[in-house]
Amino acid sequence: MAAKKGTGLLMVWTDVPADKEPEFNRWYNEEHLAERMAVPGFLNAARYEAVKGGPKHLAVYELESPAVMDSPAYKKVSSNPTPWTQRVGPQAIATTFIRNIYTMIHPRALSAAAAASDMAPALQLGRMDVPAAVDAEWNEWYSTIYVPNYEKVPGVIRGRRYRATTGSPTYLTFYEFENPKVSETPAWNAQRDAVPASIKMREHMRHAPGSPGVYVKTFQLGR
Repeated sequence: MAAKKGTGLLMVWTDVPADKEPEFNRWYNEEHLAERMAVPGFLNAARYEAVKGGPKHLAVYELESPAVMDSPAYKKVSSNPTPWTQRVGPQAIATTFIRNIYTMIHPRALSAAAAASDMAPALQLGRMDVPAAVDAEWNEWYSTIYVPNYEKVPGVIRGRRYRATTGSPTYLTFYEFENPKVSETPAWNAQRDAVPASIKMREHMRHAPGSPGVYVKTFQLGR
């Protein structure tokens, strides 16, 4: 079975003027996703919209690795935008435009089942920095305690963590949900302070505006 997830992500968050949204969505769904998915190393892609937090629009691309973004094939398409891209792409009309590239730091490797899994119906995403003085301790806690505890919650498919190789803030927490209400449940809330270390470590997080955000899938190319 072909892999649908690797060790890299390309994440593009945007806000666009309301009167531009219909054509922006058509461009993404009818041209742009397919163009990017034709590049070797792009494994899967979907679009999401925020139901909590923001920015509103999100495109998620699962990559074989972050190195895909430096490949000749990707550089060829990115340096030759189509007329439609030039007219309504984020660089032309977005009021918010965040384009980050990430490498996976947790888990160390994907299971076969995770690698073959499709894009989730909903996501919760945390974009954050922490002080350098607590970075090592904070990462150990996050990967060995915080994410595994949340993965016990009904409706959580899995949690992954990433470090930005391009863009900021440094860290991305990427929870895949069966539905967008998972993080509103008592079971989720019970894990928030399930251990004393979580209360202490969470104080160090510096979230980006709109983070954490909850997103629902709005479009995915047929595979």
